[in-house]
Amino acid sequence: MRLGSEAPGPGAVRHPVFARDYARVGAGADARLGFAGVRGRLLAGLSGRVIEVGAGNGLGFARCPAAVARVVAVGPEPLLGRLARESARRAPVPVDVVPGAAEALPVASGAFDAVVLSLVLCGVRDVARALGEARRVLRPGGQVRFFEHGRGGGRAMRLTRCALDRTVWPALAGGCHLARDPVAALRCAGFALGPYRELTLPGGGPRLSASYCVLGAAWRQDDGPGGR
Repeated sequence: MRLGSEAPGPGAVRHPVFARDYARVGAGADARLGFAGVRGRLLAGLSGRVIEVGAGNGLGFARCPAAVARVVAVGPEPLLGRLARESARRAPVPVDVVPGAAEALPVASGAFDAVVLSLVLCGVRDVARALGEARRVLRPGGQVRFFEHGRGGGRAMRLTRCALDRTVWPALAGGCHLARDPVAALRCAGFALGPYRELTLPGGGPRLSASYCVLGAAWRQDDGPGGR
């Protein structure tokens, strides 16, 4: 697929209502709920070629460090893709926005220094396949940076998340699932976990089912630092 293409790619999904709501509330969440600071920590220290999988409307582009040579941003939702291209024009580093699914990234193997996953594993159709693709496109020694829904909270909260996943939440939230375990999935996909931390958003507000998140980094097991 040509970089910068606007044509829907394989695996395209359409969640127009969710996409409009996501775009409308995203900036407010950055400003009021602490997401801006998390995005900054997610991307801090990156350099070289970066692929952001599930880039949404491109809220992270503005926070890319100057050492990043180029970002390829991949997403399956057409409306969010159009908004991401607008964000790319204002980004401090070159950004190519291309349509595509996490399970079949339209890029060459070993082409990237880092893969960024930001609230995307919750919504993919096949987590193992998506992480296999992340592993494929990384160069030796490359890393994954991730910010995902986590497993925090007590038993009642975990049961609530499972119940929401089986009923209304995916339909309301563009296919999102709250009960997945991204840390375990990364390990199963052959990544070694570097430093990571659990957090809740907003930091000082009520604890909702979607509040529990995890932020960290991971490397391929055979060419990165040891996991924890």
